[in-house]
Amino acid sequence: MSVQLLESVSTRQGPSIAPMPAQLSVVVPAYREGRRIFDNIKRLLGELDKLSVPYEVIIVSDGNTDSTVSEARRIESPVVRVFHYPMNVGKGFALSCGVDQSVGELVTFIDADMELDPANIGGFIEIMHATGCDGVIGSKRHPDSQVSYPRLRRIQSALYQLLVRALFSLNIRDSQTGLKIFRRQVLREALPLLAVKRFAFDLELLVVAHQLGYRDVREAPIRLDYQFETTVNLRSAWNVLWDTAAIFYRLHFLRYYAKRRAELSSSGKNAEAIAEAPFSN
Repeated sequence: MSVQLLESVSTRQGPSIAPMPAQLSVVVPAYREGRRIFDNIKRLLGELDKLSVPYEVIIVSDGNTDSTVSEARRIESPVVRVFHYPMNVGKGFALSCGVDQSVGELVTFIDADMELDPANIGGFIEIMHATGCDGVIGSKRHPDSQVSYPRLRRIQSALYQLLVRALFSLNIRDSQTGLKIFRRQVLREALPLLAVKRFAFDLELLVVAHQLGYRDVREAPIRLDYQFETTVNLRSAWNVLWDTAAIFYRLHFLRYYAKRRAELSSSGKNAEAIAEAPFSN
Protein backbone atom coordinates (compact mmCIF):
# COMPACT_ATOMS: atom_id res chain seq x y z
CA MET A 1 0.00 0.00 0.00
CA SER A 2 1.37 3.42 -0.93
CA VAL A 3 1.84 5.89 1.91
CA GLN A 4 1.76 9.57 0.97
CA LEU A 5 3.80 12.15 2.84
CA LEU A 6 1.87 15.34 3.54
CA GLU A 7 4.53 17.60 5.04
CA SER A 8 3.57 20.29 7.50
CA VAL A 9 5.11 23.62 6.46
CA SER A 10 6.64 25.80 9.14
CA THR A 11 5.85 29.51 9.28
CA ARG A 12 7.65 30.12 12.55
CA GLN A 13 9.65 33.33 12.57
CA GLY A 14 13.36 33.35 13.32
CA PRO A 15 16.71 32.38 11.83
CA SER A 16 16.86 29.53 9.38
CA ILE A 17 18.62 26.86 11.43
CA ALA A 18 18.51 23.17 10.60
CA PRO A 19 16.86 21.30 13.49
CA MET A 20 18.93 18.81 15.46
CA PRO A 21 18.35 15.16 14.54
CA ALA A 22 15.45 13.83 16.57
CA GLN A 23 16.37 11.59 19.49
CA LEU A 24 12.70 11.01 20.33
CA SER A 25 10.08 10.07 17.76
CA VAL A 26 6.42 10.35 18.75
CA VAL A 27 4.11 8.37 16.46
CA VAL A 28 0.44 9.39 16.51
CA PRO A 29 -2.05 7.13 14.68
CA ALA A 30 -5.14 9.09 13.71
CA TYR A 31 -8.57 7.90 12.63
CA ARG A 32 -11.72 10.04 12.50
CA GLU A 33 -10.25 12.70 14.74
CA GLY A 34 -11.57 15.58 12.63
CA ARG A 35 -11.13 19.10 13.95
CA ARG A 36 -9.97 18.09 17.41
CA ILE A 37 -6.64 16.75 16.14
CA PHE A 38 -5.33 20.30 15.67
CA ASP A 39 -5.74 21.25 19.33
CA ASN A 40 -4.63 17.80 20.51
CA ILE A 41 -1.34 17.92 18.61
CA LYS A 42 -0.74 21.49 19.76
CA ARG A 43 -1.17 20.22 23.31
CA LEU A 44 1.29 17.39 22.61
CA LEU A 45 3.86 19.81 21.18
CA GLY A 46 3.52 22.01 24.25
CA GLU A 47 4.46 19.10 26.50
CA LEU A 48 7.30 17.89 24.26
CA ASP A 49 8.79 21.39 24.16
CA LYS A 50 9.36 21.08 27.91
CA LEU A 51 11.69 18.11 27.40
CA SER A 52 15.42 18.62 26.92
CA VAL A 53 15.54 16.27 23.95
CA PRO A 54 15.23 16.89 20.19
CA TYR A 55 12.01 15.30 18.96
CA GLU A 56 9.78 14.72 15.98
CA VAL A 57 6.05 14.02 15.74
CA ILE A 58 4.79 11.69 13.03
CA ILE A 59 1.04 11.71 12.43
CA VAL A 60 -0.27 8.76 10.42
CA SER A 61 -3.75 9.13 8.93
CA ASP A 62 -5.31 5.66 8.78
CA GLY A 63 -7.48 6.04 5.68
CA ASN A 64 -9.39 9.08 6.93
CA THR A 65 -12.12 10.57 4.76
CA ASP A 66 -13.11 13.35 7.19
CA SER A 67 -11.18 16.53 8.00
CA THR A 68 -8.45 14.77 10.00
CA VAL A 69 -5.77 15.19 7.33
CA SER A 70 -6.56 18.82 6.52
CA GLU A 71 -6.62 19.71 10.22
CA ALA A 72 -3.31 17.94 10.82
CA ARG A 73 -1.72 19.85 7.96
CA ARG A 74 -2.66 23.12 9.66
CA ILE A 75 -0.09 22.39 12.35
CA GLU A 76 2.76 24.63 11.30
CA SER A 77 5.82 23.09 12.88
CA PRO A 78 9.16 21.90 11.49
CA VAL A 79 9.05 18.86 13.77
CA VAL A 80 5.68 17.54 12.56
CA ARG A 81 5.20 15.29 9.56
CA VAL A 82 1.86 13.97 8.32
CA PHE A 83 1.47 10.71 6.40
CA HIS A 84 -1.68 9.36 4.80
CA TYR A 85 -2.81 6.24 2.96
CA PRO A 86 -6.25 5.86 1.37
CA MET A 87 -7.60 2.69 3.00
CA ASN A 88 -8.41 2.18 6.68
CA VAL A 89 -6.16 -0.70 7.71
CA GLY A 90 -5.94 -0.32 11.47
CA LYS A 91 -4.02 1.28 14.31
CA GLY A 92 -1.30 -1.36 14.26
CA PHE A 93 -0.55 -0.73 10.60
CA ALA A 94 -0.51 3.02 11.20
CA LEU A 95 1.98 2.65 14.04
CA SER A 96 4.23 0.42 11.95
CA CYS A 97 4.19 2.98 9.13
CA GLY A 98 5.07 5.72 11.57
CA VAL A 99 7.99 3.77 12.98
CA ASP A 100 9.27 3.15 9.45
CA GLN A 101 9.38 6.92 8.89
CA SER A 102 10.90 7.78 12.27
CA VAL A 103 14.53 8.42 13.16
CA GLY A 104 14.63 8.66 16.97
CA GLU A 105 16.47 6.19 19.17
CA LEU A 106 13.42 6.27 21.44
CA VAL A 107 10.00 5.80 19.84
CA THR A 108 6.79 6.73 21.62
CA PHE A 109 3.24 5.76 20.69
CA ILE A 110 0.33 7.93 21.80
CA ASP A 111 -3.29 7.97 20.64
CA ALA A 112 -4.47 11.07 18.78
CA ASP A 113 -7.44 11.67 21.10
CA MET A 114 -5.01 12.57 23.91
CA GLU A 115 -7.18 10.82 26.48
CA LEU A 116 -3.80 9.83 27.85
CA ASP A 117 -2.03 12.91 29.15
CA PRO A 118 1.07 13.61 26.99
CA ALA A 119 2.70 15.16 30.06
CA ASN A 120 3.43 11.57 31.12
CA ILE A 121 5.94 11.11 28.28
CA GLY A 122 8.69 12.88 30.21
CA GLY A 123 8.36 10.43 33.08
CA PHE A 124 8.55 7.50 30.68
CA ILE A 125 11.81 8.85 29.24
CA GLU A 126 13.25 9.29 32.74
CA ILE A 127 12.54 5.62 33.48
CA MET A 128 14.21 4.57 30.22
CA HIS A 129 17.35 6.56 31.04
CA ALA A 130 17.47 5.55 34.71
CA THR A 131 16.98 1.81 34.21
CA GLY A 132 18.22 1.09 30.68
CA CYS A 133 15.07 -0.97 30.15
CA ASP A 134 13.75 -2.05 26.75
CA GLY A 135 10.48 -0.18 27.01
CA VAL A 136 7.98 1.57 29.26
CA ILE A 137 4.24 1.12 28.93
CA GLY A 138 1.44 3.05 30.54
CA SER A 139 -0.68 1.08 32.97
CA LYS A 140 -4.16 1.89 34.19
CA ARG A 141 -3.50 -0.48 37.10
CA HIS A 142 -0.34 1.22 38.32
CA PRO A 143 -1.00 2.38 41.91
CA ASP A 144 -0.05 5.96 41.02
CA SER A 145 -2.23 6.19 37.90
CA GLN A 146 -5.07 8.71 37.82
CA VAL A 147 -7.78 7.08 35.78
CA SER A 148 -11.28 8.30 35.02
CA TYR A 149 -13.37 5.91 32.96
CA PRO A 150 -16.63 3.96 33.32
CA ARG A 151 -16.99 1.05 35.70
CA LEU A 152 -17.98 -1.30 32.87
CA ARG A 153 -14.78 -0.46 30.98
CA ARG A 154 -12.77 -1.08 34.13
CA ILE A 155 -14.31 -4.53 34.52
CA GLN A 156 -13.79 -5.39 30.85
CA SER A 157 -10.17 -4.26 31.00
CA ALA A 158 -9.45 -6.21 34.18
CA LEU A 159 -10.98 -9.40 32.81
CA TYR A 160 -9.05 -9.06 29.57
CA GLN A 161 -5.75 -8.66 31.41
CA LEU A 162 -6.50 -11.79 33.45
CA LEU A 163 -6.89 -13.61 30.14
CA VAL A 164 -3.61 -12.18 28.84
CA ARG A 165 -1.74 -13.29 31.96
CA ALA A 166 -3.20 -16.78 31.61
CA LEU A 167 -2.23 -17.13 27.95
CA PHE A 168 1.15 -15.41 27.81
CA SER A 169 4.20 -15.17 30.07
CA LEU A 170 4.06 -11.41 30.38
CA ASN A 171 4.74 -9.79 33.73
CA ILE A 172 2.53 -6.79 33.02
CA ARG A 173 -0.86 -5.64 34.23
CA ASP A 174 -2.05 -3.62 31.24
CA SER A 175 -1.09 -4.38 27.65
CA GLN A 176 -3.56 -2.15 25.83
CA THR A 177 -2.96 1.39 27.10
CA GLY A 178 -2.05 3.51 24.09
CA LEU A 179 0.97 5.30 25.59
CA LYS A 180 4.20 3.35 25.19
CA ILE A 181 7.88 3.98 24.53
CA PHE A 182 10.49 1.56 23.17
CA ARG A 183 14.07 1.58 22.09
CA ARG A 184 14.33 1.58 18.32
CA GLN A 185 16.16 -1.76 18.28
CA VAL A 186 13.21 -3.49 19.92
CA LEU A 187 10.83 -2.25 17.24
CA ARG A 188 13.27 -2.99 14.40
CA GLU A 189 13.31 -6.64 15.43
CA ALA A 190 9.71 -7.09 16.50
CA LEU A 191 7.60 -5.17 13.98
CA PRO A 192 8.53 -7.22 10.88
CA LEU A 193 7.22 -10.33 12.66
CA LEU A 194 3.78 -9.01 13.58
CA ALA A 195 0.58 -10.14 11.88
CA VAL A 196 -2.06 -8.05 13.69
CA LYS A 197 -2.92 -4.79 11.93
CA ARG A 198 -5.78 -3.63 14.11
CA PHE A 199 -7.09 -4.52 17.52
CA ALA A 200 -4.51 -6.49 19.53
CA PHE A 201 -1.40 -4.95 17.98
CA ASP A 202 -0.17 -3.74 21.39
CA LEU A 203 -0.37 -7.22 22.86
CA GLU A 204 1.29 -8.89 19.88
CA LEU A 205 4.15 -6.39 20.00
CA LEU A 206 4.75 -7.14 23.69
CA VAL A 207 4.50 -10.91 23.15
CA VAL A 208 6.95 -10.92 20.25
CA ALA A 209 9.39 -8.56 21.99
CA HIS A 210 9.28 -10.87 25.02
CA GLN A 211 10.03 -13.89 22.86
CA LEU A 212 12.94 -12.03 21.26
CA GLY A 213 14.47 -11.53 24.69
CA TYR A 214 13.33 -7.96 25.32
CA ARG A 215 11.76 -8.69 28.68
CA ASP A 216 12.68 -5.62 30.69
CA VAL A 217 9.50 -3.65 30.02
CA ARG A 218 8.45 -1.39 32.88
CA GLU A 219 4.99 -0.11 33.72
CA ALA A 220 4.47 3.56 34.53
CA PRO A 221 1.59 5.61 35.90
CA ILE A 222 -0.67 7.54 33.56
CA ARG A 223 -3.41 10.13 33.67
CA LEU A 224 -6.42 9.02 31.66
CA ASP A 225 -9.43 11.21 30.98
CA TYR A 226 -11.90 8.92 29.25
CA GLN A 227 -13.89 10.57 26.46
CA PHE A 228 -17.27 9.08 25.69
CA GLU A 229 -16.96 9.91 21.99
CA THR A 230 -14.89 6.81 21.41
CA THR A 231 -14.50 4.38 18.55
CA VAL A 232 -14.32 1.45 20.99
CA ASN A 233 -17.52 -0.64 21.01
CA LEU A 234 -18.69 -4.19 21.60
CA ARG A 235 -17.62 -5.23 18.13
CA SER A 236 -14.14 -3.85 18.78
CA ALA A 237 -13.99 -5.77 22.07
CA TRP A 238 -14.90 -8.99 20.29
CA ASN A 239 -12.24 -8.34 17.66
CA VAL A 240 -9.63 -7.82 20.38
CA LEU A 241 -10.51 -11.23 21.83
CA TRP A 242 -10.34 -12.82 18.38
CA ASP A 243 -6.93 -11.28 17.70
CA THR A 244 -5.72 -12.40 21.12
CA ALA A 245 -6.71 -16.00 20.42
CA ALA A 246 -4.98 -15.76 17.04
CA ILE A 247 -1.75 -14.54 18.66
CA PHE A 248 -1.82 -17.49 21.08
CA TYR A 249 -2.43 -19.92 18.21
CA ARG A 250 0.34 -18.43 16.07
CA LEU A 251 2.79 -18.52 18.97
CA HIS A 252 2.16 -21.96 20.43
CA PHE A 253 0.73 -24.04 17.59
CA LEU A 254 1.87 -22.57 14.29
CA ARG A 255 5.23 -21.34 15.61
CA TYR A 256 4.53 -18.49 13.21
CA TYR A 257 6.83 -15.89 14.74
CA ALA A 258 9.88 -18.15 14.84
CA LYS A 259 9.24 -19.25 11.25
CA ARG A 260 8.68 -15.68 10.09
CA ARG A 261 11.92 -14.59 11.71
CA ALA A 262 13.81 -17.42 10.02
CA GLU A 263 12.31 -16.45 6.65
CA LEU A 264 13.30 -12.81 7.02
CA SER A 265 16.79 -13.74 8.19
CA SER A 266 17.37 -16.09 5.27
CA SER A 267 16.07 -13.55 2.76
CA GLY A 268 18.32 -10.83 4.14
CA LYS A 269 15.44 -8.51 5.06
CA ASN A 270 16.25 -6.64 8.26
CA ALA A 271 18.97 -9.24 8.72
CA GLU A 272 21.19 -7.12 10.96
CA ALA A 273 18.44 -6.52 13.49
CA ILE A 274 16.85 -9.96 13.28
CA ALA A 275 20.09 -11.88 13.82
CA GLU A 276 20.89 -10.25 17.15
CA ALA A 277 18.76 -12.33 19.50
CA PRO A 278 17.53 -15.92 19.49
CA PHE A 279 13.78 -16.42 19.28
CA SER A 280 12.34 -18.58 22.04
CA ASN A 281 9.03 -20.38 22.26
